[in-house]
Amino acid sequence: MKIAVLGTGEVGRRIAGRLAGLGHDVTLGSRTADNADAAQWAAENGGAHGTFADAAVSAELVVNATGGLVSLAALEAAGAENLRGKVLVDVSNPLDFSGGFPPKVVTFDGLSLAEHLQKAFPEARVVKTLNTMSNAVMVEPGRVPGDHAVFVSGDDGDAKAVVTELLGSFGWPADRVLDLGDLSTARATEQMLPIWLRLYGVLGTGDFNFAVSVARA
Repeated sequence: MKIAVLGTGEVGRRIAGRLAGLGHDVTLGSRTADNADAAQWAAENGGAHGTFADAAVSAELVVNATGGLVSLAALEAAGAENLRGKVLVDVSNPLDFSGGFPPKVVTFDGLSLAEHLQKAFPEARVVKTLNTMSNAVMVEPGRVPGDHAVFVSGDDGDAKAVVTELLGSFGWPADRVLDLGDLSTARATEQMLPIWLRLYGVLGTGDFNFAVSVARA
């Protein structure tokens, strides 16, 4: 599959590397075509790099791995016409550290970032996932023992099925992929980040995740 990963930070590079390793045709997108991190990633992983628009134009699936507070601007730069009809996987969190730690999770008139992006790009098929864990665990769930979970939110069932299959290729067992329902449920997963950051501070590692245990009758 031709996949665009938007964002050249640690999250974007990690996801792009995993996707390239699985045989996908990956382009890492950034604000400018001469981004040094993107160029280095492309050289090391055999992928391509370019602007957000360069990456998105021919992609079948787009991953938003930009910082949550700049995601809207990044996707506007990618171009609404380049997102139309495509699955847009949003793994970002809108964290505001301006007031210190822990950061505030920004909402957009009560909406999650994922809903905000869906509203801005109504012809994209936004699916929220992977935003409740470290980038290492995102693409290698076996780093954490036990039956821990990854959450999926979205309004388009077919788009969620595509994302669930992609998660399976990362190593997520089907019964650990928890479909929370429509995109409004992303409000809850985005609000998990303050406790995740507190746990990271206590544990001193990002190799942990949330598990959901259900009592059986």
